[in-house]
Amino acid sequence: MPERNLHVIAFDVPFPANYGGVVDIFYKIKALHGLGVKIKLHCFVYGRDEADELKEYCEEVHYYDRKVSKRFLFNSLPYITKTRRSDRLMTNLLKDNDPILFEGLHCCAYLDDSRLWRRKKLVRMHNIEHDYYNSLAENELNIFRKYYFFNEANKLKKFESVLESATDILAISNADYDYLSGIFPNVQKVSAFHPNDKVEIKTGKGDFALYHGNLSVNENDGAAQYLVNNIFNDIDVPLIIAGNKPSDQLRAAVAKHENCSLVDNADTEKIHSLIENAQINVLPTFQATGIKLKLLMALYTGRHCVVNTPMVANTGLETLCAVCDGDESMKTEIKDLFNQPFAGSSLERETILSNGFSNEYNAIRLLHLLD
Repeated sequence: MPERNLHVIAFDVPFPANYGGVVDIFYKIKALHGLGVKIKLHCFVYGRDEADELKEYCEEVHYYDRKVSKRFLFNSLPYITKTRRSDRLMTNLLKDNDPILFEGLHCCAYLDDSRLWRRKKLVRMHNIEHDYYNSLAENELNIFRKYYFFNEANKLKKFESVLESATDILAISNADYDYLSGIFPNVQKVSAFHPNDKVEIKTGKGDFALYHGNLSVNENDGAAQYLVNNIFNDIDVPLIIAGNKPSDQLRAAVAKHENCSLVDNADTEKIHSLIENAQINVLPTFQATGIKLKLLMALYTGRHCVVNTPMVANTGLETLCAVCDGDESMKTEIKDLFNQPFAGSSLERETILSNGFSNEYNAIRLLHLLD
């Protein structure tokens, strides 16, 4: 087998793998390493520590400070891109002619650089970023942050044309594939990488419902508030909300309801334990972008899964969930499932998830693109 080498440019340090974007990066690296790919990882650092654990899967690990100066807010490039430029990164990329994987538009400052024009360049799109930032803006209450999100969305929409310089664009969901392939000719569907290798669902019955997510993202915090205020406000089912940096509004909402509790800043192991021990994973979203890793994790190891349409639309996972779009229908479904031991077919989940959602399947797809 020929030696395969790959540069990966990550927008953050991908360990610990404790929020959506870095989960995809970390388990992608791990899966490619398992197939013999020698990875040179480049990480932009802001608020997370360097991680020796990454050396287990990478030949080299390089760290670069993210330059988060407010003056970059006035640059024509998106802030998430402008703050991830580094001369040292380019020096390291130019030491060889190996392929490069750019993780998101965040890392694409050098995608169209003439010094890389002969290189094979793959771009992982974690979202349609301008849609994602528009949604963040719509959910934001702080006027200054709202303006930032709208402004960033406009810049990201314009900057998206840089993808013309990519050899391949890796869409994370069917909806993203449909959008991107309508603009660019070189789009591939490669679903999200995740911590699970096989479907393992506990027998028996749990005694709580769970919502989990990165609560520092206002869309997730808003979904949690919706569950507390609109769904679990008058039903006799315990709800645990797990995630980091919940808002004061969410804390206040939880405090009003005896059946609701908050697990703040839970580590990855705790989140996994909650997912597999919950009777129901309740996962609404009001931002239908990308594919939600929390949904894949719940389907691999959780019992019942209750969602709304935006969480599963055009994913191929619709039949594995109870889909409820109204408050009353979601309440009724939760009350019914809370008293039913999981009797769904693990084989059905295994069959659907192994066809396009397994790490091995998607790592092999990436391997073919590298060839």
